Amino acid sequence: MAFDDEWSQIKTETTTMRLNQLDGGGGGGGGGGGGTLQPDLKTAPAEKKAAAKAIQEILEPETKTAGDHADASTTAAKTEFAGWQTASALKTVEETWTGQVKMLLGRLGGEKGALGGSGFSFQAQELRTRDGFQPLAPGPKE
Repeated sequence: MAFDDEWSQIKTETTTMRLNQLDGGGGGGGGGGGGTLQPDLKTAPAEKKAAAKAIQEILEPETKTAGDHADASTTAAKTEFAGWQTASALKTVEETWTGQVKMLLGRLGGEKGALGGSGFSFQAQELRTRDGFQPLAPGPKE
């Protein structure tokens, strides 16, 4: 086989090759792993939506209810101990508790938002990756 024919064949094979993963022998490519194959990144939109719904419909309302119940009990105890140092200590406990409940509700809201937005994030990354490879795609055949 002549050099030009062999070179043409190599270029054709190289440009039509599709790499889906690193080879099992630990050679070539990036991504680390020391030659061990890494599992594909997967996302489960239905499960994320269900988790966000559970946060909204169960965790947030029940956390708020539990926080309000503790506040009511603490307020009643403060009234009973009016004039004692215990009442001022209970006021400090109540302020700390209220702050912690608000912080927990904020974190739950943040997790709910992150679960809802992660699908869009994955989709946007996929589009950026596709667009990055677009200049490498062969033009239409004539």
